[in-house]
Parts: sequence; structure tokens; C-alpha cells
Amino acid sequence: MTYLLVLTPFVFATAAVVALTARRAGFGSRMAASGAAAGILILLTAVFDNLMIAIGLFGYPDELISGVRVGLAPIEDFAYPLCAAFLVPAVHTLLAPARTDPTEVGA
Repeated sequence: MTYLLVLTPFVFATAAVVALTARRAGFGSRMAASGAAAGILILLTAVFDNLMIAIGLFGYPDELISGVRVGLAPIEDFAYPLCAAFLVPAVHTLLAPARTDPTEVGA
């Protein structure tokens, strides 16, 4: 099983859960914050995955990855922080009670 096949359900689940929150208040600002968080997480993933691969903590068999790499890290590794940056706030939004008063702050 390839890494791309392993991460596919996570990407689809993230997209589905985010889509469920599209009509909730603050969707645009939540997406902007998730995008910023994703950028930071991807940068950290690039740095630390490359360091860990370089010192031999782990590696990836060539037949299980797409072949596209950022340094030593396969591109598939970047899907997990991307999903986390969007999925966690979306789940939090779905679990939080919907606001009834549009002027309510802090929920």
C-alpha cells in the first residue's frame, strides 16, 4: 500500500468536515487562520522531517512514495499537517453549539 493511498481517506474526511462547517459563522476567518497554521506546520514539517531523515531516524521506500520530494521528505508527508490545520478547527466548530445571537462574541 502506498503512502498516497494511506492518506487519501484523511484528505477526503478533512474536506467533508470542512464543507460541513461552511455555513457556520466565521468560516472565512477560520479558513484564513487554518491557512496560516497550515503554512507554519508545512514549514516545520519540511525542516524537521528533513533533519530526521538525514540523521537516519526513518526513511521511505521509493516504491511506496510518489517520488516528489521536498529535500529528503516525500510530498505525501505534507498532507498530514495540512489536514490537521483544517480538520481540528472544523471539528471544534461542529462540536461547539451554534450561536443564536449574531452579536455574541467568544464562542
